[in-house]
Amino acid sequence: MANKIKIIGMVGAGTMGRQIAAWSVPYGYTLRLYNRSSETLEKTKKYMVETLGEEKKEYLERITYHTDLFETIKDADLVIESISERLELKKEIFSKIDKAAPPHAIIATNSSSFPVSKIEDAVERKDKVLNIHFYILPRVPMVDILGGTKTSKETFQKGKEWLESIECVPLVVKKECLGFVFNRVWRAVKKEVLAIWAGGYADFKDVDKAWKLYTGMKMGPFEIMDGIGLDVVYDIEMSYYKESGDPKDKPPQALKDLIDKGILGTKSGKGFYDW
Repeated sequence: MANKIKIIGMVGAGTMGRQIAAWSVPYGYTLRLYNRSSETLEKTKKYMVETLGEEKKEYLERITYHTDLFETIKDADLVIESISERLELKKEIFSKIDKAAPPHAIIATNSSSFPVSKIEDAVERKDKVLNIHFYILPRVPMVDILGGTKTSKETFQKGKEWLESIECVPLVVKKECLGFVFNRVWRAVKKEVLAIWAGGYADFKDVDKAWKLYTGMKMGPFEIMDGIGLDVVYDIEMSYYKESGDPKDKPPQALKDLIDKGILGTKSGKGFYDW
């Protein structure tokens, strides 16, 4: 297939962006990571050194860090946006990527709540856009993949083959739906456990204990949310609420109160749990 994916531009080098980069680079890809914050990039560099193991020198040589978007993606074959779950921000960055990336490049969003059809109007290359939504790496190497209204079969196939090349399981979304595949299930769990906690019906630790005992999983819903980032969880829940308009879909104020105090989960050292 023409224009084989070799260079990947990650736009957003926070928790999810760095996880995707660290997972992808051992498979021979070159990673260019962009973030407006040099402080975030420094944290990402440290994460890469700690994560990539014995062959980290070879891998680290294929990762570069940038605060200039053009330098990040000027020769990319695939650009993955992984910024805050806010539609207008995503449209803005997609437009900038469209202007800076080479014509053959695929532009993907890692969004878990916005189908790319809601973002595609921001770009000219509507045939080269995708949702490529990763779950928690390295623990859950599966990825939702969804095209927009004009995504070509070639683009979709290239995206799917790239995921298979990095040993991730593609979960093909045939038709747009909130939450895509597994996140639709996870969203129902997340909504209910937050309601139990915020309503004072049970302690979050007991909810996690019950989940782990019943499912055999190593992490409970509140531990998982800490890993995702409570601010990210809140933004995702708000996107569902804005879509439905149903008051039952609005995330609890108690979650917003934690975020306002800087309690964001593992990335701040404290969430529901101390890390």
